[in-house]
Amino acid sequence: MLVPIVDHGVENPDGLTVLFTRRSGHLKDHSGQVSFPGGRVAPGDASPEATALREAREEIGLDPRRVELLGRMPEYHTRTEFIITPVIGVLTPPLELERDANEVEEIFEVPLAFLLDPANHQRRSREWQGKLRWFYAMPYQQHYIWGATAGMLVNLYRYLAQGSQPAR
Repeated sequence: MLVPIVDHGVENPDGLTVLFTRRSGHLKDHSGQVSFPGGRVAPGDASPEATALREAREEIGLDPRRVELLGRMPEYHTRTEFIITPVIGVLTPPLELERDANEVEEIFEVPLAFLLDPANHQRRSREWQGKLRWFYAMPYQQHYIWGATAGMLVNLYRYLAQGSQPAR
């Protein structure tokens, strides 16, 4: 899973942003949800970084040469038993992105400062399969960033701000 941070430069008011996708509404899993570009490991993928770059190219047409990989965050374990390895990459514009309409409904960016502000890290709950489940949410304009995506962003904030334990 690529966590793509776009560096618009100091002269640009957008500064650093994070690039997200909104998954197509017809998909069986996680339809309409906001996520990072990424997906399952393919047999030929040599590493989580290779998977992240391959998936980003397939989903949004991101040229791997536009990405400077910074490293991996700790694995993120979802309540549905998926294990995600977030890979941080800095993207340098101009970006010529083209979404795979079958997988991605929309590509958009959110200021990194907004995502790293703990005032925007909301704790929400929802009943699912008869149990109350807690998760993070970060509503931004018309976008609702929640679940694993928001949890990974909270982890990024914690590692950058204070080095405390990851969110689950």
